Amino acid sequence: MNSEISPAEARQITRRWPLISGVSALVLAVLLGVLIATRDGVLSLDQLVLDDLLSIRADIFTVPALAMNFLGGGWFGVFVVPLGGALAFFLVKRRWAALYFLLASALSAGVVQLLKSFYGRARPDEILVTADLGSFPSGHVANAATLSVVLIILLQRRWVLVVGIVYTILMILSRTYLGAHWLSDTIGGALVGIGVGVILWAPFAHVLATEDLQFGLKKRARRPHSVG
Repeated sequence: MNSEISPAEARQITRRWPLISGVSALVLAVLLGVLIATRDGVLSLDQLVLDDLLSIRADIFTVPALAMNFLGGGWFGVFVVPLGGALAFFLVKRRWAALYFLLASALSAGVVQLLKSFYGRARPDEILVTADLGSFPSGHVANAATLSVVLIILLQRRWVLVVGIVYTILMILSRTYLGAHWLSDTIGGALVGIGVGVILWAPFAHVLATEDLQFGLKKRARRPHSVG
């Protein structure tokens, strides 16, 4: 009996776990929204965290939080970051990476807007910024999580993993601090961003790996050879 796995079967297996993981994250986001919608009033943890952050509001925290607000949303976060990132990968001849980067950003934003319109959750009254309707899930956090997941997958560097995690956590804290979202909104946004980034990776995994290998070979070929 032949127990060896063919290359085609191996590719199918490697696509299966991102699909399972990504779908699980999206399902958790939807279930979290259902939990929030079926509860009377605000979740106790949401109110507790918001009250704690309101108690420390000061310029030293508000200024960087407003900077995060600019980076993660509006015209900059929705258009400049996705288009700029895709253009950067395109210019270095990583066209599949550029397409994956752009599609993940667009799909994440689309899922967020769909869930916002479905749940229609009210934002906190203490909001410091102008925002659209619908508090759940957080679009800023979804953008941050999607960006982090996509860059971790494409660049495969430990420092990108660390920076991505820190950036997403800071976005979660800043959105709650500004009163733009409840904590559960930001958790939902993170789940959406992670889920979309991982799910979309599945159909791109093989071509991205092939492209990354070719890119690495071209970089090594351009390096000057030392003379022994």
